[in-house]
Amino acid sequence: MPEWLKDAVFYEIYPQSYYDSNNDGIGDLQGIISKLDEVRKLGCNALWINPCFDSPFLDGGYDVSDYKKVAPRYGTNDDLKELFEKAHAMGIRVFLDLVPGHTSDRHPWFLESKKDEENEYSGRYVWTGHAFEGIKDHPYISGMTPRGGAYMLNFFASQPALNYGWLKRTEKWMSAVDSKEALATREALKDIIRFWLDMGCDGYRVDMADSLVKNDDENKSATAAIWRDIRNMLDHDYPEAALVSEWSNPVQAINGGGFHMDFYLDHHGNGYNTLLRDYETEGGDNSYFRKDGEGDITRFLNDYLPKYNATKENGYIAMFTCNHDTPRPARTLSDREMKLFAGFLMTMPGVPFVYYGDEIGMRYLDVRTKEGGYHRTGSRTPMQWDTSANYGFSKAEPEQIYLPQDSAEDAPVLSTQKADPDSLYNTYKALIAFRHSHRDLQADGDFQVILGEKGRPFVYQRGEMVIVINPSQSGAALSLEELAGKKAVFVIGSADTAHIGAQSFAVFL
Repeated sequence: MPEWLKDAVFYEIYPQSYYDSNNDGIGDLQGIISKLDEVRKLGCNALWINPCFDSPFLDGGYDVSDYKKVAPRYGTNDDLKELFEKAHAMGIRVFLDLVPGHTSDRHPWFLESKKDEENEYSGRYVWTGHAFEGIKDHPYISGMTPRGGAYMLNFFASQPALNYGWLKRTEKWMSAVDSKEALATREALKDIIRFWLDMGCDGYRVDMADSLVKNDDENKSATAAIWRDIRNMLDHDYPEAALVSEWSNPVQAINGGGFHMDFYLDHHGNGYNTLLRDYETEGGDNSYFRKDGEGDITRFLNDYLPKYNATKENGYIAMFTCNHDTPRPARTLSDREMKLFAGFLMTMPGVPFVYYGDEIGMRYLDVRTKEGGYHRTGSRTPMQWDTSANYGFSKAEPEQIYLPQDSAEDAPVLSTQKADPDSLYNTYKALIAFRHSHRDLQADGDFQVILGEKGRPFVYQRGEMVIVINPSQSGAALSLEELAGKKAVFVIGSADTAHIGAQSFAVFL
């Protein structure tokens, strides 16, 4: 396990929306390079950059047409190498976004695979035996290629599924997981991983990490075996590199697949979802951090604790403010509510991720879909840097800007929040610095729940520290022996060892 992960705080950047350096209306790698000092000032010491590889952008870059080439709209491979080097000089690690389960239908592999004549890439994707043979329980396309077969899709119509084999084979055309074509796909994936690691990349966020082997068992054991093989390669050749999976099943991803981290995704009804986005249930929004919610932390704990206890010796559960697929917290949370969540995120075990703009409370916007974003597009709008034109994102004409920006008079802006000591930005900055300065708060530090009951403050212990969170509109008395002899060392709202105020957060040491 790379030691640096223990103190890592990641910052996720959607590259087309972060900063435009050449005034074409789209963010780029030189834009990220020019703003690295802002990442450092916030306190984040690691980056996750969403896909920046060549693509037709029918799914925001998650439809890759060349894994080894930076998309021209973002710059060149040399720009990405410069980003690695300059980030490292500032003590910042850089993750890229790896899409292993599918490519664009414009990828050279697929252009060869769809030919009628057999070739090196014929088995790189999942194909049936003939054009009139579908794929049960899976999306597919037939009749669109010279090759006489239907090909499987992983997601959108432009994303043919790569062939890692089938665990349960029911048709002649289904490859075994140890077939030469499935193993060739695995080796091609490892080659891509090595390519960017050799250039300076520090690891990968892995898209749809559980989607590789088809007809896998309920434990995803065949897919996990592929990732365990890749982890063994990393341990041997790149011991400082790390992987975080989009899986949201840490027992399978961490214990089975060998991932260093697994994202706790915003799946409806799971523990993470109940914290911020429990607004798709009857009876209104009962998110834990809403002041008018039910204050029921047990829904989170009942889901989280078994996962944490089962994996804490092997890897880290990674929680985030939001990501490119998830509505921003500001969609439903107030400034104070977002501050309380920030306190929670930065004092829980595991590795925290901050999505660009969440540190200033950027809003989820009702905008038209762009590049396959659909409802997700509203969380992908350009960063709001200052009060100049286009919020300082770009000097292009407004109609050229990648996506519309917040038109409200009170739209959150970084430059304004920097000057306000009580801003959400300065709260995040202080919390991240506090986390870095206390070993007990690192990813692997001890964690024990002291009080986790509906309608009462949530209290937990990290080493010598005791953290108390009260999202309610009413204050609450505290009578806990664990607080004896301690004093508040970080407070949002008001708190002492006998009482915590309404909508307050406190760390006692």
